[in-house]
Amino acid sequence: MTPSLLQALDVSCERGGRQLFQPVQFELHAGAALHLEGDNGAGKTTLLRALSGLSPLSQGKVLWRGVPTQEAGSEFKRELLYLGHALGLKDELTALENVQLNAAMAGQSLRREEALQALATQGLKSRAHLPLRVLSQGQKRRVALARLQVAQAKLWLLDEPFVALDADAVQALQVLLQQHVALGGALVFTSHQTVNLGAAVQSLRLQA
Repeated sequence: MTPSLLQALDVSCERGGRQLFQPVQFELHAGAALHLEGDNGAGKTTLLRALSGLSPLSQGKVLWRGVPTQEAGSEFKRELLYLGHALGLKDELTALENVQLNAAMAGQSLRREEALQALATQGLKSRAHLPLRVLSQGQKRRVALARLQVAQAKLWLLDEPFVALDADAVQALQVLLQQHVALGGALVFTSHQTVNLGAAVQSLRLQA
């Protein structure tokens, strides 16, 4: 078996001094996916943020390639792509500029033509040069998905990525996730929808 990429060891989180879920443990290898499940308010988003380093743990530790993520530092961040509810897009920039900026911040070389092609694949060819603030919420999510399409990050942490997408976009995203896993990437995601990744997907349900 390939060495694990991401490990959560006896991990839990708190909100307002209250433990959100019972401590969890899991190990994620290259070419594998983990579906985080739980009731609303169970702490799925908080756990995703904690795995990414954006929220603190109340106990336990997270390892990347066997090293605590705090110690892995910039190496871990280069291999991480986190997509949360806020999307991390800038309204004053165009769709194209958002895709290019995200790649630059990840230290990734991305040609303008590649960014435009990613947006065209998401049905945004005619919207590529418009400022994000004039796009619909669904179109903004497609811009975020275009970032996924060109990302070189090994680990994707996605919080409800299928929200506000039409049927065609949902299908396209499923194919994109399948490709990421098939090429040796790792994926942790939340979703209220049934997701077919064409591969074995682990499930982890958070318990209060």
